[in-house]
Amino acid sequence: MTREQLEHVIRAAATIADDDEIVVIGSQAVLGQFPDAPEELCRSMEADIWPRNHPERWELVDGSIGELSPFHETFGYYAQGVGPETAILPRGWQDRLVRVESPRTRGAVGLCIEIHDLVVSKYLAGREKDMTFVKAAIVHGLVEEGTLRQRLEGISADESALLRVASFISRDFAH
Repeated sequence: MTREQLEHVIRAAATIADDDEIVVIGSQAVLGQFPDAPEELCRSMEADIWPRNHPERWELVDGSIGELSPFHETFGYYAQGVGPETAILPRGWQDRLVRVESPRTRGAVGLCIEIHDLVVSKYLAGREKDMTFVKAAIVHGLVEEGTLRQRLEGISADESALLRVASFISRDFAH
């Protein structure tokens, strides 16, 4: 996905949900802070989103412009409607959202999670594709170890998960 494609998804989701603020989580949120993010961080064809003021309308967005919809078939990318509980995010993440607005969003605003919050959530999810994303963000210098550790302190998760992520951070920055 490109920044322009993300802006298109934001605009379409805002219209469908009748909500001018669209929260973007998941890997393509990187395009908020880094519009020209490295290609390996932009491989996903979907943007995980929910309408900020009407989060219950995520299903409407998913059904309208989600996977296998005419929107997806026409443009080759889509919105994955999700709920606010989908990702585990550090305390204060809402205060660090990165605004995406341009003439292409036509008055709508995308609110993308900040890169360190995104990477911590990817570490916690722990899937292979998440770890690939994390390593690419580190290799390209988009995240700092100290900030990741600070954000990890603000997570409500079980102790073993936090220890596992802390060890992954040490491992990944040792290389």
